[in-house]
Amino acid sequence: MLIYNDAGIMFIEKVILPLQNNFEKNGKEYAFCIGKHFYSYTQLLQRANAIKEVIRSIPEQYFGLMAYDDLDTYAAVLALWAEGRCYVPLHPLQPEARLENIIHQVGIQTVLNTGESRWPFHVREIDTHALSDADDAFSFSQTLRDADPAYILFTSGSTGTPKGVPVSFGNVAAFIDAFEDLGIQLTEKDRCLQMFDLTFDLSVGSYLPALLHGACLYTVPVGSVKYEEVFCLMDDYQLTVALMVPSIIHYLRPYMKELTDEKMHDCLFCGEALLEDDVKAWKSSVPKAKIWNVYGPTENTIYCTFYPVDDNIKNINGTVCIGKAMKNTRVAVVDEENHFLQPGEKGELCLSGSQLTAGYWHDYQNNHLAFFQDNGGRWYKTGDICMIDEDGDVLYEGRKDSQVKIQGFRVELGEIENVARKFYKGRRNVVAVPLPNDQGLMTLHLVVEGKNEDATSLKSDLQNYLPTYMLPEDIRFMKEFPQNANNKIDRKAIRKKVEYKIGNK
Repeated sequence: MLIYNDAGIMFIEKVILPLQNNFEKNGKEYAFCIGKHFYSYTQLLQRANAIKEVIRSIPEQYFGLMAYDDLDTYAAVLALWAEGRCYVPLHPLQPEARLENIIHQVGIQTVLNTGESRWPFHVREIDTHALSDADDAFSFSQTLRDADPAYILFTSGSTGTPKGVPVSFGNVAAFIDAFEDLGIQLTEKDRCLQMFDLTFDLSVGSYLPALLHGACLYTVPVGSVKYEEVFCLMDDYQLTVALMVPSIIHYLRPYMKELTDEKMHDCLFCGEALLEDDVKAWKSSVPKAKIWNVYGPTENTIYCTFYPVDDNIKNINGTVCIGKAMKNTRVAVVDEENHFLQPGEKGELCLSGSQLTAGYWHDYQNNHLAFFQDNGGRWYKTGDICMIDEDGDVLYEGRKDSQVKIQGFRVELGEIENVARKFYKGRRNVVAVPLPNDQGLMTLHLVVEGKNEDATSLKSDLQNYLPTYMLPEDIRFMKEFPQNANNKIDRKAIRKKVEYKIGNK
């Protein structure tokens, strides 16, 4: 397992020095394709140096970064890291009140803005486009420490207040070390997808390995329809490496006959459950690719388990196995009292190792609930219900909050959804929604994505495969499922819509 210290040695070795090498070796090669415009590593370096000259004179550790889809945004990340500073991405399409809350929580005094819009926050705002290119070599600060945050991402908190996850330079170095151990070969000839907004940690898992190996990144615009953009990039440029959320496959299924990318050699999925029938369909579009199902929460730095998908796919209720721990992670399954369970026993998945964050930003209560010390390490409780099989593979069953009791029986919502998906042969998304009725008893409702239709055949099929207590009280249709900022199906929003319609009958 990778060990890092406060001196910044691991981050310099794993990130800074490879970047230096690429700027020197691959200066004329393309680093980015953004909006069909190509930018070289030399141009990226010039922009990073321009921004670095400014931030070097500002004695602050935490900088806000308006996360646009442009060269200066990525250059700003590299500039801040080279100076041992931390970026806090601010999504330009999110409400100003949310952004202001994040700025206040971290105490940000300076925001780097690569866009044209000016913001009404009471901070110093630096227009990076006004800075002149600088042709210096890529240097780094001697004060860079592995224990310091490299970035802080804010996720939705249960109280409605954004919850900060600081990820250290050491955590990032540990991830890169673990990624390299997978054996995925990247070179300056590769064309890599970057479909994620920078407020989502999978963006780091997309852009950083590519930049460390001199590859070119093909990005997706902020606020665009992601699956349409991914289709165009794969079709136009024959991408060779891609990290995607699984829902992209589902939305591309109607177009798979038109989409074939024979140049892709590695395709990774992360961020939500990967469905067996979706990945089987996807293989026809990327016939030469090795497909990986990887898993990991933001709290354990991007992803930390891996499962190479072959013809014999391990799964539970149609959800593909998430595999074994990567190099710098330990996995365990615990019961409700945090007792470690044996293989074959179902419980909550916990993670430990050098990719694990030091804890939520200034949040004692959530840190106390989510982290614990035991078995020779510090562990994070993921909230995911899993089981480790005899081969040491982790089988993912669903979220802890997706397990409900109906008439005294414990019900996994994923099991109901799996039966419904099979009825539609994987062509429609479905979500099972548990809601209390007027008597306070939990009831089930099934929501199907797509146009309204007669649900009689679906009801009959569910009755053939599910016990009575697992049958939904009603089946509803929703033209299009809402998605959150990270392009995952927004189950909370779906639940609220069903709740509203039931309450307004």
